[in-house]
Amino acid sequence: MKCPFCDGRKIKVVDKRDLENSTRRRRECIKCNKRFTTYEKIETFNLSIQKKDQRRENFNKEKLRTGLIKACEKRPIPIEKIDQITDKIEAQLLQLKKNEIPSTIIGEKVMKELKKLDNVAYIRFASVYRDFKDTNDFKKYIKELR
Repeated sequence: MKCPFCDGRKIKVVDKRDLENSTRRRRECIKCNKRFTTYEKIETFNLSIQKKDQRRENFNKEKLRTGLIKACEKRPIPIEKIDQITDKIEAQLLQLKKNEIPSTIIGEKVMKELKKLDNVAYIRFASVYRDFKDTNDFKKYIKELR
């Protein structure tokens, strides 16, 4: 690293703070004694989601979170738990190390997490994700839960 003021190469870290998505470091140049701040952020690559109709769109963590919130609406589930599931699924997707992921993988991961969390939220999500046509579809999933 070079000092932005004098191009000196000897730099010391004076203060370090971990932020939500980055690390802030206050640095001081040994040569000119001037201070400056740097931020380190984990580099992630853009995930592309292949939809059922073959369209592609960028992965949107907020869209995933919104879907979970809708499934869990009026259920005794804290928002922190929904955020944990959202973070967990995003981390699992990044671990796949693929640029393009079928939407079905995300849907299955959501189903798995909701099934462990809350049966009603699971059925709600399944009814949209699996495109239930009638009450027989509901019965099938409810029977599976028992």
